[in-house]
Amino acid sequence: MGIFDLFRQIESGSGSGLQGKLTWLVVGLGNIGLEYENTRHNAGFMAVEQLAQTCGGDFRQIKFRSDCGEAMVGGVRCLLMKPTTYMNNSGEAVAAAANFYKISPEHVLVMYDDISLAPGKLRIRRKGSAGGHNGIKSIIALLGTEEFPRIRVGVGAKPTPQYDLADWVLSKFTPEEQTALQPALEQAAEAASLIVQDKMDQAMNRFSH
Repeated sequence: MGIFDLFRQIESGSGSGLQGKLTWLVVGLGNIGLEYENTRHNAGFMAVEQLAQTCGGDFRQIKFRSDCGEAMVGGVRCLLMKPTTYMNNSGEAVAAAANFYKISPEHVLVMYDDISLAPGKLRIRRKGSAGGHNGIKSIIALLGTEEFPRIRVGVGAKPTPQYDLADWVLSKFTPEEQTALQPALEQAAEAASLIVQDKMDQAMNRFSH
């Protein structure tokens, strides 16, 4: 038995108090640091934090270049992840965890911001292109496929076409937008629970706008 096989055996053992084999990664995308808190680009972080709150998980572990922790989501053992690589290199963290646990891309659920949706709206897809999102570009490049499920959280469009995109996604939500966003984060957590139970159609029908 190699050293990584031993680590996998320890990680998937009963010492965590969680049942079953770890079979899903649930990843929220964002940027670490106080200056990025409550910014549009951190909607993925906010969604996976809401999921952790809902299912009693936490992010006390630091591994795979992420803040992470295991949790039972809808009765399924998952690793919840917030990559600390910064957005543009998110794939480095995701691929490391997927390779370690031998999890297929179809079981890597990614939650992230979408400027084409208003705050409070969600869009759920089984797979798809990056659509110009650098975090998703990185994950596609390092997983080698576009075929992983995702929950896109609306953060609102740029106020004018001339507005710089980077400035917009790194801007903070207004209080009104935060009010609209909170129910969407709760719905994203519910949708994630359905998706890891292989109820993608149900998640899409209930929560995708």
